Amino acid sequence: MTSIYPEINNFLAAVARTQTRHGEMIYLKGDAYIGRGLELYGELSEGETTLFQQVLRSNSVVIEAGANIGLHTLPLAHAVGPGGRVIAFEPQRIIFQVLCANLALNGIANVLIRNEAVGDTRASGDQWINVPPVDYSRHNNFGGIELGGDKGEPVRVISIDSLNLSQLAMLKADVEGMELSCLRGAADTIRRLRPLLYVENNRPHLSADLNKCMMDMDYKLWWHIPPLYESNNFKNNPQNVFPATISINVLAVPNERKTKVKGKLFRSVERPEEDWRSRFSNQ
Repeated sequence: MTSIYPEINNFLAAVARTQTRHGEMIYLKGDAYIGRGLELYGELSEGETTLFQQVLRSNSVVIEAGANIGLHTLPLAHAVGPGGRVIAFEPQRIIFQVLCANLALNGIANVLIRNEAVGDTRASGDQWINVPPVDYSRHNNFGGIELGGDKGEPVRVISIDSLNLSQLAMLKADVEGMELSCLRGAADTIRRLRPLLYVENNRPHLSADLNKCMMDMDYKLWWHIPPLYESNNFKNNPQNVFPATISINVLAVPNERKTKVKGKLFRSVERPEEDWRSRFSNQ
């Protein structure tokens, strides 16, 4: 019988450990971005982490939809402190298990981790979606795996609204094309608690609907495009293997906060359908 579950021929040969800016971490050696970044630099897209450290306070509650192996989970946990809570979702079972190991390795106890996907379940209630078969011993972008299709390992989809949270400082969503569904499934939570939203928006065919959704929720939006490589990286490695490679995200702040966001990596979103490149064309 053929197993529907992803397998690693030799798991120990597929992973390694390294010291990073935010703690010791296990990573998949074949991962084209997160694994390689941790191996070479002890960090990746550190501009995102810097932003989180600036906007979050101790004792806050944060949701991280799409936590992967904990690249941002660890610094988020540090940012909210022992009295805070990070609720982290990761649907890929092998990646989830590495995430668990990294939290244990660093003695982090303020993260609630769930091996589930996040989406909009209002129409049909309980839902499941397939994690496609992946060979984690091979070279791949494991953070870019899109869920769905007829084959793979089924994982439950839940809505953020189903958590019935009483507080939420920030919702971070990097869920490979499911960002709009994630926000729609959090509509009531967003209306009640008005958290900051930090959402990956790197798919042109989905961008306008995603931006419009946040604007319709009465949010002001800014593009945020931090580079993957920083010259002052943790391992002081001068070689940039990610030239001109950036993370494309949107920071959304409730309009009632009257917040002004400044910096060379930020540009306000003026229209839902705009291309982020048009806002940075003078750089």
